[in-house]
Amino acid sequence: MFGRWLGDRTNRVQQAGPLGAVRTPPGAGVLGCRVVDPVNQPVTGAEFTVSAPTGRKVVAGGTDPYGSFLTMVPAGEYRLAVSAEGYAPYRATARVAEGTLASLGDVTLQLAPPHEPPAPGDWEVDPAHSSIAFTARHIGLARVHGRFESFAGAVRIAERIERSAMHVVIDAASIDTGVRMRDDHLRSGDFLDVRRFPTLEFYSDRFTHKGGNRWAVTGALSLHGVTRTVTLDTEYLGLGSGIEGETRAACRATTELHRDDFTVSWQSMLARGIAVVGPSIRVDLDVQIVPKG
Repeated sequence: MFGRWLGDRTNRVQQAGPLGAVRTPPGAGVLGCRVVDPVNQPVTGAEFTVSAPTGRKVVAGGTDPYGSFLTMVPAGEYRLAVSAEGYAPYRATARVAEGTLASLGDVTLQLAPPHEPPAPGDWEVDPAHSSIAFTARHIGLARVHGRFESFAGAVRIAERIERSAMHVVIDAASIDTGVRMRDDHLRSGDFLDVRRFPTLEFYSDRFTHKGGNRWAVTGALSLHGVTRTVTLDTEYLGLGSGIEGETRAACRATTELHRDDFTVSWQSMLARGIAVVGPSIRVDLDVQIVPKG
């Protein structure tokens, strides 16, 4: 039913007649568009924000598998912002009338130029401006957040970025979830067993460009005496200058670890059969590197 109003590929706001099957409350209308790439393919999961002229956010969300979104809002004027990884942001204004559909038609996102890479050479992780955090499921409901407070790392940037390498060492005993009793348990033989395995180490063996500023950094993670291959889904954030004029490069990365893969298999069940600690751990890294020396 949306094909006709999505068929207009201009960015001009169009006003449709009454919405028929879409029932709107008094004083409300519908705003929508279809987000596509430069070759007219839908951009799935693009993020959109609809704001009032004052800047107040009214609604936000993501596009569906066909690149489309529809949202019901009070009649009035709005600002629309659309963003997606690897594309330049898009902004437009639209006026939504009561009982009508305000369509922006097809919104075409243009590819964003990739960030300038770090210069070839040896770089090191700046722990003061970096973090290694994790999230675990607790009793099937809440999430427990933690981090490692002590770590060091080095990155060798090659002339071809794909041939770069990195090495990160984490002090296992520096784990911190904000609760001393829980942290002591995580350091014990039930989990990290820090007396036998005082460090976690990651050695990369390849950097794979996924497009735009996205990279997959694959390597070997040694944890709890076991080494497994893991891949960091990485977003390169570009270069900047610190307060002393030093050059810095930054990235964000995520991965998911399964405890059984590293024989961290301690488990306790609640009376209703729910695990106290979930089987997987999400790891989030925010890293800044500076030239070594």
